[in-house]
Amino acid sequence: MTTWITICDTCKRDDWSEATHQRPHGEDLAELVEKAARGRTVRTRRVSCLMGCKHGCNVAIQANGKLAYTLGDFLPDSDAAAAIVDYAEMHANSDTGRVPFREWPQGVKGHFVTRHPPLPNADDA
Repeated sequence: MTTWITICDTCKRDDWSEATHQRPHGEDLAELVEKAARGRTVRTRRVSCLMGCKHGCNVAIQANGKLAYTLGDFLPDSDAAAAIVDYAEMHANSDTGRVPFREWPQGVKGHFVTRHPPLPNADDA
């Protein structure tokens, strides 16, 4: 089962302005997460807007049949990207998507915005 890191590439942090930035912070974070995920067990994809504008930069960690998480308020830097990918691999290695807090990379602590239960199976409906 594949764990996906979905990265909002349109996120703009509070300090963004046309005068000082060439592109959204989300594009910077997306490139860094994609680079950090190369050769790892997780996949990445970009979307335009996760609707978490108060928490930019946002990512979602998701896999079929597992808890899903939205994380935000990241700086678009390599430390954040590494922590996101490390956490996503822990999610991938978990049967339920739940990773014990003591195992979380320091770089994701304080960045969780939402948790979503897995969708029911079609047989459960």
